[in-house]
Amino acid sequence: MSSENDGTMVILSSPSGAGKTTLVSLLSRHDNFEISISHTTREPRNGEIPNKDYYFVNDKEFKRLINNQEFLEYAKVFNNYYGTTRTPIIDNLNKGKNVLFDIDWQGADQIRNKKLDYRLITFFILPPSKKILFDRLSNRDMKDKLIAEERMQQFERDVLHWINYDYVVINDNLEKCYLRIKNLINAEINSGSKDYDLDYIRKHIEKLTS
Repeated sequence: MSSENDGTMVILSSPSGAGKTTLVSLLSRHDNFEISISHTTREPRNGEIPNKDYYFVNDKEFKRLINNQEFLEYAKVFNNYYGTTRTPIIDNLNKGKNVLFDIDWQGADQIRNKKLDYRLITFFILPPSKKILFDRLSNRDMKDKLIAEERMQQFERDVLHWINYDYVVINDNLEKCYLRIKNLINAEINSGSKDYDLDYIRKHIEKLTS
């Protein structure tokens, strides 16, 4: 049973390339925030550190964790599994730590549907435009632009899930986007006033999907 001293779960989701991982890293620099480290079956990208950025495992180990019901959430994204194990999350929340999740909409839905007895705040991060998103994806360490094009096709499907989130934030400037999220988290936790323009968000989504 949770108490008022327990931590808060903060989920950041976005289409691939919209910047959620960088934003989670910035938020984690504050006291009392812990990043949830996911398990994944994909290969490490350049610069990623095992057991810090991800727990890299093979399919057999991932499926063992599924069968043992150790995941709080998991999903298959671009032919690779990603998942968050339950025990370290609950332990941190019970210690009063706020836990940051860098997960897609499938994982966010699973956590939301579990209706855990902890405060949950969810954010969906969007790019300023489809062109900027494509440029970001094309500049990644990828084999060719075909992969970026595949991500853009997935973007069209992912963006439809914005409606299930508490807040949608546009990553038009990294520092400003980070401050918007931080201020909204503080307002939620401390019952403060929120600077949030839903009409502006709806118009931006219409432009992205037109």
